[in-house]
Amino acid sequence: MAKYATFAIFALNGLVFASWAARIPAAAAALEISAGQIGALLLALGLGSVISLPLAGPIAARIGTANTVRAGGLIAAVSAAGLAAALAAGTVPGAAVALFCYGIGVAWWDVAQNIEGADVERKLLRTIMPQFHAAFSLGAFAGAMLGAWLSVLGVSLSVHLAVLAGVVAVATWLVPRAFLPHLPRHEDDDGGARRGRFAAWREPRTVLIGVVVLGAALTEGAANDWIAQATVVGLDATEALGAVMFGVFVAAMTLLRFAGGRFIDRWGRVAVLRISLGTALAGLLVFVFAPNLPLAFAGAVLWGAGAALGFPMGMSAAADDPVRAAERVSVVSTLGYVAFLAGPPFLGFLGEHVGIRNALLAVAVLMLASLLTAPAAREQRRPRS
Repeated sequence: MAKYATFAIFALNGLVFASWAARIPAAAAALEISAGQIGALLLALGLGSVISLPLAGPIAARIGTANTVRAGGLIAAVSAAGLAAALAAGTVPGAAVALFCYGIGVAWWDVAQNIEGADVERKLLRTIMPQFHAAFSLGAFAGAMLGAWLSVLGVSLSVHLAVLAGVVAVATWLVPRAFLPHLPRHEDDDGGARRGRFAAWREPRTVLIGVVVLGAALTEGAANDWIAQATVVGLDATEALGAVMFGVFVAAMTLLRFAGGRFIDRWGRVAVLRISLGTALAGLLVFVFAPNLPLAFAGAVLWGAGAALGFPMGMSAAADDPVRAAERVSVVSTLGYVAFLAGPPFLGFLGEHVGIRNALLAVAVLMLASLLTAPAAREQRRPRS
């Protein structure tokens, strides 16, 4: 039951995220703001998450992943309702405050679900983390298509978010009841010396895995936040087509995540990471330089397929040693979400000067860093503490 509950929580998380990401153009229209100002709003969301991320692991270790998901879900639901009110009133500061609080809720929820996923994966003794992230992508695809449909129907983003807030509050309270039982984590369970709370931050392998995830997360996060807007502004497409472009990206990512476990078990993490990052880079370049929508859609497919496996492989690599899994997953999640949430606002500010499609080229820098550090994710049966 824990496996299916974890699938459900990942999927709901994706649905919630896409409900905002796929309709960023609607938020910009409601607030009458530019790409740079959208970047400031995204920065507020990113700051909320980055500030709270280092606390998410210790909180989950103390109160359990189920209660951490509940707390994060409640904060996200209340924040979504606040964002709906801010959009209806047309207040940019109100929207920024709501997104800051939303970032806190999502951070707690995200880290807790990844720790739960790592626990379930270890108990199943096979690679399943990409499938959990596929559930996130499937939820995001559903959210993107729902956003496109509601956009066509003329339903405001405020109404969309208000209804979603109620769904999230109920679901995040009920579903975690099926998570694995919470066992208090002790730093010296393996008989070794007690470690400091933040000892994992001083481990070279853990930090290098975090660098791998930095590039992979920015690759995914840049598309989540900007591919719809880049389609609308850069290719003169409608808001509905922008949402569909985002949905195509997520669909490609979802399919590869469902199949990715077999590739990883056959060829290993390092080879799959290198192929994935190379494919994502190619797709990004095609999308940026595409002169028309069909070619841009092809780029989105390659981009999504290449972005599929980097983040979940980083989570699995951090959890290779079950004794240290929780703290290391927390570290890698923190580093990944710094790029995932703080990177896209920077792209918005850059887009003010060079155009949002051209600004996406900055993603390639961290992708190259991920390629160089990919060997850190190599499988380890039971590393020494």
